[in-house]
Amino acid sequence: MWAQDEARLGLIPIVRRVWAPRGQRPRAIGRRRYQWLYVYAFVEPSTGATQWLLLPTVSTPAFSIALEAFARAIGAGASRRVLLVVDGAGWHKANDLRIPDGIQLVFLPAYSPELQPAERLWPLLHEALANRLIDSLDELEDILVRRCRFLFTNTDLMKANTNFHWWPSTNPIV
Repeated sequence: MWAQDEARLGLIPIVRRVWAPRGQRPRAIGRRRYQWLYVYAFVEPSTGATQWLLLPTVSTPAFSIALEAFARAIGAGASRRVLLVVDGAGWHKANDLRIPDGIQLVFLPAYSPELQPAERLWPLLHEALANRLIDSLDELEDILVRRCRFLFTNTDLMKANTNFHWWPSTNPIV
């Protein structure tokens, strides 16, 4: 049983509080530029396993690509079924969505992001971007790839942040 969510990250700085010597104000340099990348994150909370994908947009075709890449990466198919918990975004429910064999979508109730374990991944991803001035989408992509690789290898951190007490502790066989 996995959970999935998307996030838009761009060249608008993520500003966080920082320590500064008494009497000095920290500087926060920023330029507002409206260019974006979208991160598609998949997490298996009971194990902390993750899969990450960067795409230029969110849409039904993009989500179909993400599902296909996810199914291929984890070996979903006729002999391995995976339940994937998603929110009610329009591209998750579109009639022309291509759902790979072995993937079954399970929809959360409307307006309930607190039930989505994948929502807890975003603060961990934002740490690499906080208080940084990023000049281009290529630079943003490089930073996100490094961070996603780090999070991919840190299953204990992922499990600690996403494995809610009510989440099934073993993968059900469907």
